[in-house]
Amino acid sequence: MEQRILEEISGWVQDRRDFLKVSASFAIGFASCGIFPLDAEAVKFNRKLYKVSRTRLALGTFVSITVVHPSKDQAEEAIGEAFRELKRLTDLLNRFDSKTPLGELNKEGSLKNIPPELAQVISYSIEYHKLTSGAFDITIKPLIDLFGEIFSTGQASRPIQKQIEEALSLVGSEKIMFDGKNIQFLMPKMGITLDGIAKGFIVDRISQLLDRHKIQNYLVNAGGDIRTRGYRKDKKPWRIAIEDPWKKGNYPDIIEVRDGAVATSGNYEVFFDQEKMFHHIIDPKTGLSPREITSVSVTANSAMEADALSTGIFVMSSAQGVRLINSLPGCECLLVSRNRREFRSSGWSKLAI
Repeated sequence: MEQRILEEISGWVQDRRDFLKVSASFAIGFASCGIFPLDAEAVKFNRKLYKVSRTRLALGTFVSITVVHPSKDQAEEAIGEAFRELKRLTDLLNRFDSKTPLGELNKEGSLKNIPPELAQVISYSIEYHKLTSGAFDITIKPLIDLFGEIFSTGQASRPIQKQIEEALSLVGSEKIMFDGKNIQFLMPKMGITLDGIAKGFIVDRISQLLDRHKIQNYLVNAGGDIRTRGYRKDKKPWRIAIEDPWKKGNYPDIIEVRDGAVATSGNYEVFFDQEKMFHHIIDPKTGLSPREITSVSVTANSAMEADALSTGIFVMSSAQGVRLINSLPGCECLLVSRNRREFRSSGWSKLAI
C-alpha cells in the first residue's frame, strides 16, 4: 500500500511520486542528482492566461513546476531558470558525492567557510532538532549507512543490537560544533544527511526565484514536497489530494492551499528489508524505524518547515506529533497510523474541501 500527495491541476490529478519506486533502495534523497527532461506542457486557459508545466527527474524523484501566467514566454523563462537553480543546489547538497561540500564534510569530519546555502540548511536543521526534542536529527547517517551495508547483501540477517548501539553513539546534533561558517564533528566517523530537509529547502528556493520573476500563480512539487502561490485558474486555490496509504485511489482528504507548503513522510516508499521492519526514517533515540505511524502530512508556511516537521513527527507518538503542530502557528497535520486510524491537528479541517 502507498501514500502519495497528488496535485490536481485543471481537472487532472497527476501522480508525481511513482519514481520513488524505481529509485535505488538505499539512495534516497539525492541519489539521482542529474536533471532529465520528462515532459512539457503549455495550455492556453483563456485570452489572458497560460498554464505552463515542466517536469524533470531530479532529487531521486519527479520535480514538476506549473505556472499560470499571462505570458507563455516569461513563464517558460522562469521555469528554465528554476531548474538551473535546482541543479546548482542539488550539486551543492549532494551527500553521495565526496567532492561536494557536504561529501567533504562527511569524509573529513570538519569544513571551514562552508557555502551559505549549506550553512542555512544546517542551521535550520539544528533549530528543528531542538523544536522536535531531538526527533529530527541530521546526524543519523551512521545508522542509514549501517542498514544499507547490511541489507544490501540480500541476506536475511538483521543488525544486531551491538551494531545499532555503536552507530547510535555517533548520533546527536549536540555532537556538532557549528558557528554559522565552520562546522566540526566532535567524534570520528560521524556524518550528516540532509534528506529530511534539503528537498524542502530547494523547493523554497525555487519558489523565491519564481517570486523574483513576478510569477504570481504556481505550484512546485518535488516528490510530494509542495509549494504553492496564488491560484491554479479562475481564482481557484491549488488542490492537494492526500492519498490513503492503505488503499490506492482513496483520499482521506483533499485540501486547498493558496500560499503555503505541504510535505509528506511515509514508511511505504523505501524499506531496507523484505519484512518491512527497517525503512528510511529512523528514530535517532532508538536507532530503529518507528512503526506506529504510516504517513505524516504537514502544511506550513515553507516547504522546508513542512519537510522537517513531517520527518520529525513521524518518529513521535501520534499524540505528541499533533500536540506539537497545534503549538506552531501556520502549521497543520494529518497522521495515519499503522492500525489505520487518522489523527488531525485542530485546524486541518479548515483546509479540507
